[in-house]
Amino acid sequence: MEKSWENEFQELVKTLPKEDVWIGSHLYFYKGFWCPALVLKSFISFQKNFQAFASDVILATFPKCGTTWLKALAYITLYRSQFARDENPLLSSSPHQLVRFLEYDLYLNNPFPDLQNACAYEPRLFATHVPSASLPTSITDSNSKIVYICRNPLDMFISLWLFSTKLRDNNLRPLSPDEAFDKFYHGIYGFGPFFEHVLGYWKASRENPNKILFLKYEDLMEDTNSHLKSLAMFLGVPFTEDEGKQGVVPEIVKMCSFENLKELEVNKKGLHASGIPNTDFFRKGEVGDWSNHLTTSMVERLEKLIQEKLNNSGLTFKLSSKTSRILHPSE
Repeated sequence: MEKSWENEFQELVKTLPKEDVWIGSHLYFYKGFWCPALVLKSFISFQKNFQAFASDVILATFPKCGTTWLKALAYITLYRSQFARDENPLLSSSPHQLVRFLEYDLYLNNPFPDLQNACAYEPRLFATHVPSASLPTSITDSNSKIVYICRNPLDMFISLWLFSTKLRDNNLRPLSPDEAFDKFYHGIYGFGPFFEHVLGYWKASRENPNKILFLKYEDLMEDTNSHLKSLAMFLGVPFTEDEGKQGVVPEIVKMCSFENLKELEVNKKGLHASGIPNTDFFRKGEVGDWSNHLTTSMVERLEKLIQEKLNNSGLTFKLSSKTSRILHPSE
């Protein structure tokens, strides 16, 4: 069976459009998005074989939109009754070890991983970058819950470009900002196009808000406490009145803050299952850092693209924490 599947996979790959990826390997256009070569096979295995439980929680994100932060917040919030307040799982394990990726980790080298033992507690908590339209039907058709987070595309692009620069094959010349921007503008990057990915989850969340909680990175940064309470309520583990008096919410917010996570020793060493150094998952985490990198022309082109893609969707993006500026598609 394994040999047959391998032959089938190789034949499939030959038929797929491909592009050079930012870090040196290929992207394949499959099921409406650009899938990194590293996880194409594992994504297909995940899509075909994953059997969701009604109690499952899936953290779905677009790359470089706050995945690491969301993993920490969701894990500590969902399982806080499983360990004492003076215990902190984040001290000994990175967020990516605690909440494992389906395509980038669990299915990476095994089409039938032991998912039950992949999670220390119940309900099961997993993560994915897969677009909503490509999720296994067992997730979309079950009562499992999805938490999605997105980020304004200007900051997301800068984070993606600088992240990819760290991972780019040393035998290749550096990817210039202009080259990276052109690829981004045309949707050619892992799990892109960005707008189709975001709008897929946005529309699904509006159709079924009890199943999908849609978060924005900028809103979470602005008022983490309130959004953490909403997250806990959505996950079915609301904070109690006693927890409110004890300051549990601000305690978790501080514990999971970007500044705290970045300084933890466990995140300064070791590798993710995909081979990426843990340190590379932490840079600035700021809102509006794009203004330090993008040219005026790039900003104008991206703002126009945002207006075109999000027109009549009801979705808006806050572009800076220093101003109240929000980009509406109708601007």
